Amino acid sequence: MAHQHDQSHAHSVLAQDMLAVMARNGWRITEQRKTLAHIFSDHDGYLSPKDVYDQMSAKYPSVSFDTVYRNLRMLSEMGVLEQFYFMEGGLKFKGSCLSHHHHHLICVNCEKTMTFDYCPMEQSLDLPGNYQILNHRFEIYGICEECRKEGAQP
Repeated sequence: MAHQHDQSHAHSVLAQDMLAVMARNGWRITEQRKTLAHIFSDHDGYLSPKDVYDQMSAKYPSVSFDTVYRNLRMLSEMGVLEQFYFMEGGLKFKGSCLSHHHHHLICVNCEKTMTFDYCPMEQSLDLPGNYQILNHRFEIYGICEECRKEGAQP
C-alpha cells in the first residue's frame, strides 16, 4: 500500500539520524555537516548537487562544489541519502527514511515520491552464479494522479 511519509516526524528525526550515521562512520560532526543534514531534513523533495552547493555556499562561501558533491556521494554510500537519476534533471539526492524498508513511486513530472511497502525481493529470484545480495533499491517512475489530471504526458 502506498503512503506518504509523516513529514513532521521525518523533519524532527532525519537530521539527527544523518548525523548519527556520519559519526558511526568516523566523520567529525562539523558545523558544515550539521548544515548539510539540515538542508535535507528541511526539504521534502529532491535536491541536485548544485541545489545543495548553492545553499551551503550561501552560509560557507569558501566551500567547493567538489567537496559538497563528494560528501553527497559518501552519504549516499552510507545509506543516509538516496540518489535518483531523473532524465530531465540529472542526479538528485533525498534524505533516506531509515526507519523501515520500503520502495518508491516517483513522478517524473513533479518529482513527488510515494512510498510502498511491497518488496519484489521477497519473491524467489533465480539469480545466476550463487549471487549473494547485499542491498537493493527498487523505484518505479511514472506520472502521479495529480499530474495526469493536469494533462502531463510521459
